[in-house]
Order: sequence, then structure tokens, then C-alpha cells
Amino acid sequence: MAETVGEKYLFQNPEIACDLLRQLNSLRQASLLTDVIICTDSCAFPCHRNVLASSSPYFKAMFCNNFRESSEERVTLNGVDPETLRQIILYVYTGEILITQENVFHLIEAASMFQYEKILQACSKFLQDQLTPQNCLSVIRLSEFFSCENLKKNARDMAFRCFSEVSISEDLKELYAQELLDYLGDDDLCGEEEQVFEALMTWVRHDLQRRKSYMADLFRKVRLQYVHPTFLFHFIANDPLIQSSSVCRSTLESACKVLFSCHSSVVPDVKPLWHVPRRFSHQEFLINVGGRKDSQQTTRDVLLYSEKTNQWLRLAKLPLRLYKASSVGMHGNVYVLDGLSTYNKTSTVVSSVYILSLKLNQWRKGEPMLVPRYSHRSISFKNYIFSIGGIGEKQEILSSMERFDSIYNVWEVMANMPVAVLHPAVAAKDERIYLFGGEDVMQNPVRLIQVYNISRNMWFRMETRMVKNVCAPAVVIGEKIIIIGGYTRRIIAYDMKQNKFMKCADMKDRRMHHGATVLQNKLYVTGGRYLTADNTIEDSDSFDCYDPETDTWTSKGKLPSRLFDHGCLTLHCSPSNLH
Repeated sequence: MAETVGEKYLFQNPEIACDLLRQLNSLRQASLLTDVIICTDSCAFPCHRNVLASSSPYFKAMFCNNFRESSEERVTLNGVDPETLRQIILYVYTGEILITQENVFHLIEAASMFQYEKILQACSKFLQDQLTPQNCLSVIRLSEFFSCENLKKNARDMAFRCFSEVSISEDLKELYAQELLDYLGDDDLCGEEEQVFEALMTWVRHDLQRRKSYMADLFRKVRLQYVHPTFLFHFIANDPLIQSSSVCRSTLESACKVLFSCHSSVVPDVKPLWHVPRRFSHQEFLINVGGRKDSQQTTRDVLLYSEKTNQWLRLAKLPLRLYKASSVGMHGNVYVLDGLSTYNKTSTVVSSVYILSLKLNQWRKGEPMLVPRYSHRSISFKNYIFSIGGIGEKQEILSSMERFDSIYNVWEVMANMPVAVLHPAVAAKDERIYLFGGEDVMQNPVRLIQVYNISRNMWFRMETRMVKNVCAPAVVIGEKIIIIGGYTRRIIAYDMKQNKFMKCADMKDRRMHHGATVLQNKLYVTGGRYLTADNTIEDSDSFDCYDPETDTWTSKGKLPSRLFDHGCLTLHCSPSNLH
């Protein structure tokens, strides 16, 4: 390369650096002009001091200061693998180094010792490409020791994201106690609490005598209020190691008081346990189940909406078409209860229960209800599902209520509601179930609130002029129950403590047969039917959101199709389960 400026001529040779390095390497290989021999164990490597000093701060400090190595003919480096040292020296003279799974850890150790940042970066990049759930925990430890921040971040991300695989790896068994405590206690861990329990028990049993003393501290990392009650009741509570620890037993008893009691009174030591949040990796998802699609026959579709991605995902279809069934969410499962089954133009009232596991995306049959019914209302509370009213096999309006106990997998008859109504708005809060309005046998709106005390199995009623809703859902946000529409645009909020109603911002349409649920303390309303200005009924594909903080409505777009008489609910799940 040349540059001419007037009478001056600047010549540049960009290849001289490479040529010079090649010549120096040839001189090294021939032991010509070398002035130091680098030794380790039984191997010796003739080198040039100035080349080594130019390549790293470590060798520059060794040869350019008043250390004894600056004048010695032979310098011994202890604790360095001979093959690794040979590769490091070859890199200094050629700029090339071959990284493999067999030598990468030796190279990282040597590169860190001799301060070759580029080799460290290359090894870090290599390990990132080789990361698996089986090795990410050991890579975290390595990256922390050698301060490879980018490698550490990627390995941690994998460890949290792929917990179900990491939890059964050999790496997990080799963690120090504090490492495991930090790992299992992290909010970003993307796994179920049942897996967290099984992981800690695997670690303890790997070296029982030395590790059982850590049981109590590790057990506190399991967020017991989010463990499936059946797993807690049958597996954790009966584990001999848990029973052998007084601290673990006390923690377990406190959790059971909250999970298995119908009473609202909670002793002070339970409150901190109960208020530990879900892990951040868990998200709330809105799910629409069944219903009537585009005014046609009953659909078997199950749709999941993620607020983060603003996308709809199709889940496994309902096993059969059920019209006017009820749907609730509990313990990461969707329960579809009773309804009308249509086959060969014949409708049959069924008592079937179908359960969708969000984790497995699979349906299974549950314990059938005691009374076949449709157009009923169902709601979940703690470990129970309450199914209320509806229409029976003889087309009679039912006042009966039954309760499903998910621990013992049984249905049981509970107290009848005072007034048999159809299509009320239903919500549960503070050990009580509230039924607002609905219609009587003559299809007249009922101006009534019926309240069921769960722990006492008793009903009482309150007459009010404020409710006149039919085919309207209700949700709980904070201390208020919000009733959404019901042949009206009106939204009203009921303050349970003050026994007072407040008006909220109206919907744009007079809505009925729609779905509603809560995500991130906001109300989401899906589909339904609406009355036009000339009083005709149209099906809706609208998807709207109400923010109680600002008392405003916004549109979230459209549903995949027009939909009404469907189930609408919220479930918590780890995104890794949704593939």
C-alpha cells in the first residue's frame, strides 16, 4: 500500500506483522535467538522474552521488573498442564489456538493466570455454544471463578429456563449447600414447586449424613402455597425426612392451616409464608373454553392468550362438544363441568367432568358430578369447586349446590341456595360466595344478592335495587366484586366491606353471554352477544380491557372468531410448559 503526497511517498506493508510473527515462530522452533526457557513438569519451551512480554501483562511484569525471572535462563511455571502451556505459546507466536471439550477448562485456567483476555473470550464463546441443562451449573461455577460475566449470564439463563432438566442432572447433586439455596430460592426459576421439592430431596439424599442438616433451610425455599394440594398432602407430608425435622414439620403445619382450612383466620406466623409471591417465571394466561362459535354449533376449541405476546395459542380440543357447561381454573388445570352434549341432533344433560392439564396440554376425565345440569355457575375456592344451580334433566331450575374436594377427589352435596335463579353473576371472596341477580323461572330479573358462607355451609340473602343483571360474569379485583353487563352496558363494583355499590365506566355495547377474567389486576372481557341500536342481537368477537385504576376501557383487538356462552378464566403457568 502506498500514498503519494507531493514529493513524499509513504509505503505501508500490512502483511509485515504476520510475516514477522511467522519468522519469530520459525526462530523459536529452531531455538535461534531465544533467551529464556519456559518449563513445566518435564517439558521445556525455548522462547523470546520480548515476544512473551509483548503478549501479556503477566509476562511483561515478570520480565520487565526486578523479579528474578527477568534474568534467569530457565523459568518454571508450576501448576500448568504441559500441553496447555504448549498451546498458549503456540498462540502467542501464531495467533491460533484449538479449543476442544477436552482442553477448554485447562485453557481457561491458564488464560486467566497469564492474562490472555482474547483466549478467555474465545473459551467463553465455545462454552456458550456447548451449554446444556446437564452442564450449565458447573459452567456457572467456572464463570464466577474466572469472572466470565457473559458466560455466567447465559449459563444462569439456561439453569433457570430449563429447571426440569437441570433438576435431574448430576451437576445439581454436586452443588454446595449455599449454591443450591440461592438457586432454588430465585424468583426466576422456571419450574413447578413440586419439582423444587423433588430437586432438594435428591440433593440431600445424595449424601444424606452430611446434608440432612440443611433440610430445614432448603425446605423453606419451596413455596408451599403453590404446590398442588394432593402432592402436598400425599407426598410431602408423608416424607420420612420431612417428618424427622421439627422445623420442616412446623413449616408444613403452617402451610396446611392455610391450604386446607375453610376459615379465614390465619395465625400470625403463617402470613409471611402465605404472601410469598409466585416466581417471576410464572405468567398469568387467559383461557377461553368451548362456547358457540360464529353462531354455528358448539365449538371444542380451547384458546390461550398471553398478555406479554398479545397472541392467541390453540390448546388441546375438548374431548366432546358441551353446550352451556361451566369452566373454572384450579391448580394449573381447567375443569369443564356438566353441560348439554349434542349427538345426532339429540341433546343430553350430562354430569361429566373433563380436566385439562396446562402443563401437559392433555385432557382426562374427572370424577362425575352428582347431579347432571347445564346453564349452571361454577367457581373455585382454595381446593374446592362449587357448582351452583342451573337446569336439570327434567328442564327444572335447580337450587341445589355441590362441592368438589380436589384433595379427596369427591363431590358432596352442600346447602341449597335460598332462591333458584338462572344466569347470576358469581364471585368468591373472603370465605364467601356471592350470587348477584339472575332470572327466575319466568325469565324475570331477580333483584337479589345471595351470599354463601363457605365455612358454615349457610346461605343468607339481601334484596337490593342495584342489581338487575342476567347472563353477566363477575370478577374480584382487590376488595371489590365487579359485575360486567348483563343485557346492559353498565359496570358496577360492589364493596363487600362497606356493602355499597359504585358505578364504573360503561362498556360500549349492551352485552350478555360474554366471558370475563382478571389478568395483572385488569379486567378482560371476551366475546358474548350484544344488542344493537335497533335491538337486534349480534355475536361478538371483541376483546376489551378495563383498568380499574383509571376507570377506562381499551380494545385489545379481536378474538380469533365470534364467541359466546364460553368459559373464560385465568391460570398460572410457566411459559416453558407451553409448546
